[in-house]
Amino acid sequence: MLLTVLGFVMIATFLTLIMTKKMSPMTSLILIPALFCVIAGQGSHLGEYVLEGIGELAPTAAMLMFAIIFFGVMIDVGLFDPIVRGILRFCKADPARVVLGTAVLAAIVSLDGDGSTTFMITVSAMLPLYLRLKMSVLTMTMVTATANGVMNTVPWGGPTARAATALKLDAGDIFVPMVPALAIGLLSVFALAWILGLRERRRLGLLTESGPACDTVTTTEDEEAGAETRDRTPAGVGAGSRTGSAGPTATRTATGLAAASGSGGTATPDLAKPGTGGDSGDGPAEDGEGGTLDPNRPTLRPKLFWFNALLTLAVLITLVAQLLPIPVIFMFGAALALTVNFPHMKQQRERIAAHADNVLNVSGMVFAAAVFTGVLTGTGMVEEMAKTLVGAVPDSLGPHMALITGLLSIPFTYFMSNDGFYFGIVPILAEAGAQHGVSPLEIARASLIAQPLHMSSPLVPAVYVLVGMAKVEFGDHTRATVKWAVMVSLVILAAALLLGIA
Repeated sequence: MLLTVLGFVMIATFLTLIMTKKMSPMTSLILIPALFCVIAGQGSHLGEYVLEGIGELAPTAAMLMFAIIFFGVMIDVGLFDPIVRGILRFCKADPARVVLGTAVLAAIVSLDGDGSTTFMITVSAMLPLYLRLKMSVLTMTMVTATANGVMNTVPWGGPTARAATALKLDAGDIFVPMVPALAIGLLSVFALAWILGLRERRRLGLLTESGPACDTVTTTEDEEAGAETRDRTPAGVGAGSRTGSAGPTATRTATGLAAASGSGGTATPDLAKPGTGGDSGDGPAEDGEGGTLDPNRPTLRPKLFWFNALLTLAVLITLVAQLLPIPVIFMFGAALALTVNFPHMKQQRERIAAHADNVLNVSGMVFAAAVFTGVLTGTGMVEEMAKTLVGAVPDSLGPHMALITGLLSIPFTYFMSNDGFYFGIVPILAEAGAQHGVSPLEIARASLIAQPLHMSSPLVPAVYVLVGMAKVEFGDHTRATVKWAVMVSLVILAAALLLGIA
């Protein structure tokens, strides 16, 4: 019982400190579990637990490091520009379309099964537009993470494969029947994105194109009471002036956005550099560090487009087929991408340096999370917490273990790694369900319910790519995301139950 209480208190303390900004996520992930390990009377084993946690997460850190370099280079050379142009053409500088376009882009890119890839491409594409329109960057991170969470359930994304391995089932038998419920969940993300986009449209007003030569933005400055927004003015954008009260009739004149219309023009923001977020006062980017979506950036390699496309496809096929360990795949992919696109050593050093901030921040967070997970697992807190919660389920609810599993997955997949949940908790839930005639397949499907929330967990390394590139605080992202991600998870659960899937 003591370990159960300590586990819940440790998690609550950690979340409180980062959401109130009393400590940074990195220091909290290191110091809080160390303190509770001592309180649990196992301080002498702290080093052992930490090293075990680092050993388990080191491959993840290596994978993210080289994945950031690989996909960063692909963004630099313009591989994803056609997709981005299509999304931006759809957005037409309308806040509602921008948020919906963010969700669509995140869902499409998420098909590769890698969260860090999704976050890098989506933020690089959409952040300049959010800054130019003075939209809430937190809306972008929330929609991106939630859409990615729904798509994270593809068999090669991780959770489905883990559930199949833990319960000795076929991944296809788990995933395929879940597709209708997951599709409804994705539609709910799109609906949520549209609603939040309409809220942004009401707050900021509508935009009208005033001509290609103009480069100022006239905007209302009123905000909804309590709205979580960031007042950031990127370089090259005017300070703004009032044109009317914020509301459905408010109008903004956007310039430099080239809102797409019948002429085929597309928005081509040129403000964002990975890791900087285009903060006010940065000024023009230097050569080699140009805006990631600048159509004239010096890193573009149009003649190598098909080579880069085939290389990326080969990386994804190798990843899905599991022909090599994922970190090894991205190591070779990054090395080939750098060598072919930037044959000179100076150019390679510049590209690596351009993405070094993201690599360092994400790798550091992974190793910090290793302390948290190492202590949580090594001390036995996770196991005791699971037993306590499962034991609290009355026998009368046994036939409804699929529903209970879906509900329990919401907190468990947020406070635990997928490995800990699927290999430590799901087998216990499946055993309890089997005693009441609930099949392991139903338990496995129900365990996938909370992935929209899981992708914003402080224990998911990729989320630090998202908040780092968007330049938002993790605590702010958490407050903005959790309630909506839980809602989407409950929509998927309700759909699965109504359709008889889980």
